[in-house]
Amino acid sequence: MPDVAVEAARFIAGHAREPITLSDIADHVGYSPFHLARAFERAHGLPPGKFLAAHRFQHAKKLLLETDERVADICCEVGFSSVGTFTRRFTADIGLSPVSFRRLPDLLSDAPPRPVLVPGLAPAGGVVTGAVHLSPCARAAVGSDAAIYVGLFAQRAPRGVPVVGALLDERGRFELTGIPTGTYWLLSTAFAARAEHVDQLVPGWNVVGGSPTPVRVAPGRPPEDREITLQVVPPWSAPVLVALPPLASPIAQDRRRHLRRSGPTLSSTPLLTSAGSHP
Repeated sequence: MPDVAVEAARFIAGHAREPITLSDIADHVGYSPFHLARAFERAHGLPPGKFLAAHRFQHAKKLLLETDERVADICCEVGFSSVGTFTRRFTADIGLSPVSFRRLPDLLSDAPPRPVLVPGLAPAGGVVTGAVHLSPCARAAVGSDAAIYVGLFAQRAPRGVPVVGALLDERGRFELTGIPTGTYWLLSTAFAARAEHVDQLVPGWNVVGGSPTPVRVAPGRPPEDREITLQVVPPWSAPVLVALPPLASPIAQDRRRHLRRSGPTLSSTPLLTSAGSHP
């Protein structure tokens, strides 16, 4: 079944901008939609529909940064029929609306990302420590000066805003603190630190890694220490959707202050802000 899940993922990535359905994917690999959906999520951490949407959003990100097309036109071009649905789901997965995402290169030029390590919303919460390493292939892809991000997510895919996260310095060590009780996935990715902002927001290489088992945080539970090795994964793999560079930029401070005044929630607050800042 792993080969079937891979073939299904390849098919989805290759036809993401077409109006394909789960039945189309199942027919291609010769399985029933029900059994394929279950096996696909076990293999890739996402159901086929969200995997398809991830590839559509990744292409939309590229169009937003490289063209002047209207959001409504991009919505149709990447396979969505409703602008409202496209905008809502794009914002949830990337962390910014399409219009805000399009403005990021200019904003990041004024406030480039820098190493940060910000606790979660539970001051007496759990702690996860560890280190991120780059495999030889990953090092070749991003270069010797890598920007390494690590975070805890409520699901097995890096979508939306992380519960807790950091942009690491050259040592690659991390200590995530203030983590609310729960079960999370520790995920990491890396970009070329000296790359243009457009190339960091939509990298040509998918360099990712994560803990193979979930991280469980509970009162009295000892801190977990995890080691992550980043690898270059195939282009058909699920892309990293969340817009990470702005979360590690000083511009995140202003949004964080605004959300605190208006009553932030765990799912909507960008938890990455500049190290040493006092929002």
